Amino acid sequence: MASSPDNPTTPPATRLIIVSGMSGSGKTIALRALEDLDYYCVDNLPGALLPAFVDEATRTGVHPRLAVGIDVRNRPQDLNQLPAILAGLAQRGIEFRLIFLDARDEVLLKRYSDTRRRHPLTGEGVSLGDAIARERKLLKPVIAIAERVVDSSEMNVHQLRRLIATELGMVGGPLSLLFESFAYKRGVPADADFVFDARCLPNPHWEASLRPLTGRDAAVRAWFEGKPDVGAYLVQVRDFLDVWLPRFESENRSYVTICIGCTGGRHRSVYLAELLAAHFRAAREQVLTFHRELE
Repeated sequence: MASSPDNPTTPPATRLIIVSGMSGSGKTIALRALEDLDYYCVDNLPGALLPAFVDEATRTGVHPRLAVGIDVRNRPQDLNQLPAILAGLAQRGIEFRLIFLDARDEVLLKRYSDTRRRHPLTGEGVSLGDAIARERKLLKPVIAIAERVVDSSEMNVHQLRRLIATELGMVGGPLSLLFESFAYKRGVPADADFVFDARCLPNPHWEASLRPLTGRDAAVRAWFEGKPDVGAYLVQVRDFLDVWLPRFESENRSYVTICIGCTGGRHRSVYLAELLAAHFRAAREQVLTFHRELE
């Protein structure tokens, strides 16, 4: 039920995105990107429970933007019934989009080989190639009704995040921001618009108790908060972006990537990226973070 001036207590209209696709095609990355954009995300939801899930969100109005991952881990009967389930939601006025992520078989095989993850359909006597073929067959009812099929074969992680945030039109507003941390020893991200070098700052890597942690951890954050140089650096970068990002908006740019690098990409750059993202989220809806060396 949508909100209106005549009934301000009515929950806002629910927007639903269903993310499906082949295992290894980037569904988890897509859901994380949507979570950064303030979608309430649930992965591996049984398709039969989708109406009840939407009902609860619609009733409370607390989470008007929902994203659900539905893939081959569902029962075959749930996948077959998904078109009918979504048709029922559409009849009730629920706005939804179904995005299907795909990749070539040889790319999926390489990704599983590189990560040594287990495909959900592999088991005794079932090869990875056979599992991928069976998955394609099981997901035919889903891909048949997808509004958009995205081939991620040639995409890296941040390129897929950019696609989710911009090209698919999932976010409103004139400018989307991505704050990305990285390690200089692995190179500067190719699609950076701004690059800030944090290697001049104190490094918690040399503290034995902090070395295994990251810039997201409370102990590392507390350590940085005690370093005046770190605070001064953060303020100056923040103030610079506050002044110049509106210039990008005036040029009708839809996406800006701000990269912060340090030696290992785990402490200083992560800490700064997180705090800068938090600052800009206070005034913008479409702010994402990506920590290249932590993914």
